[in-house]
Amino acid sequence: MRVMGVDPGLTRCGIALVESGGGRAVTALDVDVVRTPSDMDLAERLLAIHAAAVHWIETHRPDVVAVERVFAQNQVSTAMGTAQAGGVVALAAAQHGIPVRFHTPSEVKAAVTGSGRADKAQVTTMVTRILGMQTKPQPADAADALALAICHCWRGPIAERLAAAEARAAVQVAAAKAAVARAAAADADRRAKVAATRTPR
Repeated sequence: MRVMGVDPGLTRCGIALVESGGGRAVTALDVDVVRTPSDMDLAERLLAIHAAAVHWIETHRPDVVAVERVFAQNQVSTAMGTAQAGGVVALAAAQHGIPVRFHTPSEVKAAVTGSGRADKAQVTTMVTRILGMQTKPQPADAADALALAICHCWRGPIAERLAAAEARAAVQVAAAKAAVARAAAADADRRAKVAATRTPR
């Protein structure tokens, strides 16, 4: 499975491609950081990020795109920019029929370091070790994108199976409820017919 990991951001947007093998084996195929200047018009910045995402998707043909889920931050403008960048990446994936999955920062940290409270240095160190890289990926946005891809390689299939099982269970519950409702309706109809045939005293 090829996973394109994206650490969204307007100034720096990390993009990485990781391929999973047997067990927990993962290999880094490519990594880069898309940069847009802060004095550029917002629409142009988003267009540049979208174009980069399209280029990556058409070049590498990932099976899934994993994007960091944005949470509220102290700086609202930063959170909005991050969300907007993630949105155009998700749009690019949808335009190419590629599924998009979102992972929280703590989920990614826990997957690669074992702790959801790990700092960026710890994430970078573990990403370097997991992928067997000779040098640490820089800047941190690149390491975070790789971490996102690794996280999905390891946790994505399990999450997909759980979601499928939950969906099947929901269908079975709905079918059971429908059967009970039909049986109740049939019983009510039978009782009505019996009542109608009784001769009044």
